[in-house]
Order: sequence, then structure tokens, then C-alpha cells
Amino acid sequence: MLSHAYVNIALNKPAHQLNQYNPDDSRYDASNAVDGKKSNLGAFGGQCVVSASYKSIATWWVNLTSILSIHHIIIYYRTDNAQWDIKNGYTSRFLGFSVYVSNTTVRTDGKLCFKDTSFNRTTVPAILNITCIVHGKYVIYYNERLPNGGYPIYYSPDAHNELCEVEVYGCPTAGLYGFNCSNPCRDVNCQYCHIETGTCQGCKPGYQGHHCELVCPAG
Repeated sequence: MLSHAYVNIALNKPAHQLNQYNPDDSRYDASNAVDGKKSNLGAFGGQCVVSASYKSIATWWVNLTSILSIHHIIIYYRTDNAQWDIKNGYTSRFLGFSVYVSNTTVRTDGKLCFKDTSFNRTTVPAILNITCIVHGKYVIYYNERLPNGGYPIYYSPDAHNELCEVEVYGCPTAGLYGFNCSNPCRDVNCQYCHIETGTCQGCKPGYQGHHCELVCPAG
């Protein structure tokens, strides 16, 4: 229901990954995770991102191109179109991941929306819906398998970002809120407001105060 009210603001936006598997082959490109296609969740179908093997860090991000209001994020992970259970080897690659929303490509500059600390190969879902009510420009997927990291034995030995689709639902224009993104922020000089309540979370340049009612001093 929510996915039909808010807009997928990540669709066809610029995307990047740190280490692409076979960099000259578009079947593994970072843009595949925001192309709107998720009928083939296999590595070679041209609809998924596939990162290089034997890496200790894996990261992918989408650039929303401006700071926008986000409500939730849905991730479709690579299953190779096989049953998603403990027998599927890709479950171990998904484990331990994090999702951030930031105004820069540096994940630690932003907000941690989700960090997997409890899933195992039986419980991790292939499709995960993450509520993260925040404003940001970049949605960043991150996973790591650092030396001496003390990871559970059922984690994969290397880090991967095998994403078949990442949908980011929110408002396509700043300054709006509500289930259909049809309401302007309650305060006239507010630039960013809570997507559900309309409470101001950031003033337009030149204004300050709880309701952005105060003009900033000169300079």
C-alpha cells in the first residue's frame, strides 16, 4: 500500500558501486539496481548489480540528485531465481549489511537506517522493507568482511553488494509531505519537513527558528 502512495524516487537515477564484477560488462552495472526491472534475480540476466569477488568491502549508492524526503526503502537481493533458504548460498552474502542515507557519498556523514545484527541464513529475507523517515541525497548500501572482524561462521568470507533492485519511496519534490506528497510544509520558510507530520526539519537559506520564522542576521 505504501509503495503505491509514495513515489520511487530512485528510479533511473545515477548509481555507483565500488568494485564491479567484470567492469566492461553492463550486465553487472550499478544502474541495474534502479532500472525498475526485477523479474530476473540472477547474476547474468542484466537486471542485478554484481560486485567483484574476494573483496573485504562492498558498497553501492544511488544519487537522488537532490535532497529529498524519504519514507521507506525496499531491497531485492540476488537469489539466482532459486528458492531462498539455507541451501541458497547467496543468503550468507546479504548478512551483516547496512543502509545509510546521506547528503554526501560518505555513509558516515548521514543517518544509519538499518544494520543487520540478527539475521541468519534461515531468517534473512530476499526482499526487505526498511522504514527510514529522513531527508537525504544518497542512499548507500554497505557491507564488509574485514580481517579479524569476528563475524558469525555463517557469514560469507567476502563482502558483496548483489542488488537486483533498490526502491526508495518518498516525495519527488522538496517541501512537500503527506501520504500522496500533496501538502506543502506547514511553515512557509521551511525547506524540509517530516514526510508524515509536516513538522519542519530544515529552513530555507536565510531563515532560522523552530518554525523558520526568523530572518538570519546579515552575513
